[in-house]
Amino acid sequence: MDSFLPGAASLVDCVDKKLLVILRDGRKLIGWLRSYDQFANLVLQDTMERMYHGETYGEEYRGMFVVRGENVVLLGEVNEEKEAHHLRSLREVPSAEINAILKKEAEARKKMDLVTGKILHARGFCVDFAETDHY
Repeated sequence: MDSFLPGAASLVDCVDKKLLVILRDGRKLIGWLRSYDQFANLVLQDTMERMYHGETYGEEYRGMFVVRGENVVLLGEVNEEKEAHHLRSLREVPSAEINAILKKEAEARKKMDLVTGKILHARGFCVDFAETDHY
């Protein structure tokens, strides 16, 4: 425990390593960490955005990517062997195809959340982020 660095300082061991970064909006970025600051803002090089749906995945090249630290949910070093093994069990599809599928699912989820929110509100429950939610 004597070598533990608190906060963003713990990222020093991750510089020049391939990382998986999961953002608050659910995006998954894989790239080489080149720099960071005291707020855990990250600079990723040769970044790929990977999208999953069921047994398929798609990748889109993003290049140099700056990530604001407050948007990072999780980050970790990528083990190349485990990543290759994992991807062999999935089928790669074009990113446009998987984006369309994910967009349709998000729209359906939004409609369902709206209906659920209206029902809960009518029954006296407070629904977060709803326009009808008056404190």
